[in-house]
Amino acid sequence: MRRAVACVSVVAFGGGVAIPVATANAQRIPEAADSSFAALVARLSETGGYFDSDNIISNELTYLSVDSQLAMLGVHGGVYIGVGPDQNFSYIALIRPSMAFMLDIRRDNMLEHLLFKSLFAVARNRLEYLCLLFGRPVPPDVGAWAVRSTADIIAYLDRTPSDARAAAVSRDASNDRITNYHVPLDAHDREVLDRYRAEFVQDGLETRYSSLGRNNRGDYPSFRDLLLATNRDGRQASYLASERAFEVIRDMEREGRIVPVVGNVAGPHAVRAIGDYARARHMKVSAFYLSNVEQYLITRQGGFDTYVDNLRALPRDSTSVVIRSFFGRFGQPHPLAIPASGSQSVQMIEPIDELLREYDAGEIRDYLDLVLHGYVRP
Repeated sequence: MRRAVACVSVVAFGGGVAIPVATANAQRIPEAADSSFAALVARLSETGGYFDSDNIISNELTYLSVDSQLAMLGVHGGVYIGVGPDQNFSYIALIRPSMAFMLDIRRDNMLEHLLFKSLFAVARNRLEYLCLLFGRPVPPDVGAWAVRSTADIIAYLDRTPSDARAAAVSRDASNDRITNYHVPLDAHDREVLDRYRAEFVQDGLETRYSSLGRNNRGDYPSFRDLLLATNRDGRQASYLASERAFEVIRDMEREGRIVPVVGNVAGPHAVRAIGDYARARHMKVSAFYLSNVEQYLITRQGGFDTYVDNLRALPRDSTSVVIRSFFGRFGQPHPLAIPASGSQSVQMIEPIDELLREYDAGEIRDYLDLVLHGYVRP
């Protein structure tokens, strides 16, 4: 690194990030011939890689604890970039960007977002979306459920077991819609889509993050936990906590304004291509959600310099921020930790301009410098 960043020993439990190891299925998405959704996915994407996690959902129970900081700084509109699966939707519902890009080095993440997109295409409300995702029968009066509470929706899902026929109908219709998005998929991609569907159908609200080849923590939050997660004021704030928030995501998905991209935050193409896309449309990047990817760049694989250069190349203003997660242990609670949550995760935001200032001044010597000093207090 141009400025020395030392490795520190930090126990990591975070998700949504990936070590860029090339695999047989890590090819760049073939370029499409037009300006459609599929062409944009292809134009922005780069070679993918491997991470030892399915990361089908987040493992960050405190992911909503930054909403007061986002509001305080006026983070709104523009272009949103985020790694990982559907925790991004909650940030999008809070920020209301014009466009959102789901950037992840795992091609599987792009596939999962195609699955989500295919369900939003037909879901009239939160209950129907969750029924389609979990393979539950949709009630005949589903339209009336738009005014029902989250507790009512959860109660319906709890008392309604998955149904093989309902799951098959949802799968087949979803596959047809995904085919019509014209993103080139091979047999392996289809197997991944079916495996993710099967996990949601089998586990429903108890679906959890899982690691590959290492022990899975029993206290990882479930889909139910993430749905019911609150901000620091105790208010439920996920994209599934209200119809209004759900409709923000549904409408953006239907309008092609949430685009999955295969790419590394420290890669040579994807981040800069998203920045060029935004700049050409006179938009700024409002937020870049990174989970704990910076930890991997600093302590394991390198690339922090390139990541910073990619940030520097993004169109932004003083309200543009990174949203990061911290899972480390360093002998004391992080100042932003929420002990009552019982979670290992800590969420924080930092203005991109401040991060660049710290980097240029040589103040980021190791990972703990980054997470202990670079954040906005609630």
